[in-house]
Amino acid sequence: MKADVTTLDAETSGSVDLNEAVFGVSPRADILQRMVTYQLAARQAGTHKTKPRGEIAGTTKKFGRQKGGGGARHGNRKSNIFIGGGKAHGPVPRSHAIDMPKKVRALALKMALSSKTAAEQLVVLEDARSKDGKTGSLRQQLSKLGIENALIIDGPEVDENFARAARNIACVDVLPAQGINVYDILRRDKLVLTKAALSSLEERFK
Repeated sequence: MKADVTTLDAETSGSVDLNEAVFGVSPRADILQRMVTYQLAARQAGTHKTKPRGEIAGTTKKFGRQKGGGGARHGNRKSNIFIGGGKAHGPVPRSHAIDMPKKVRALALKMALSSKTAAEQLVVLEDARSKDGKTGSLRQQLSKLGIENALIIDGPEVDENFARAARNIACVDVLPAQGINVYDILRRDKLVLTKAALSSLEERFK
């Protein structure tokens, strides 16, 4: 599978071979959905909490008379039936992460890459570097390439000037190769990979 390589100045710079085992997999919506659920669940902080009866500060002195009060006999006001009392069966800090086999996660990433390739939404860049780190200059370059909503993946390290320039462009995310993930690929219209990113992906799925 061939893919044309372009530069940030919208000039052709040859072509590269895309691995069929990575970019030619038939996508399955159920696998992609499971992976997105897996990522979003792991992202939740899980810090929600309410105080049970044992954590409420208050006296345990019996209030009211034993008889003649017209109601039940209570030992203290920390019970969950009183205002200011504890919460019965409330949320506690916990992890929302779910399990997913490593092979399924790898397959989901291949399917996400393949879906962008099949939809002709994959762009291969020679490199992602900015000389001046100016947002305006990079926005003009991306506009020439028809890129308005995209995830840009570079090699093991992202060029500092390029990352700074892209930081203020809406709907454009920049990640190193090790940060590529299914959720970010699917939430953007286009996927932009540098040649260094392709090399990293080949090593990853070797």
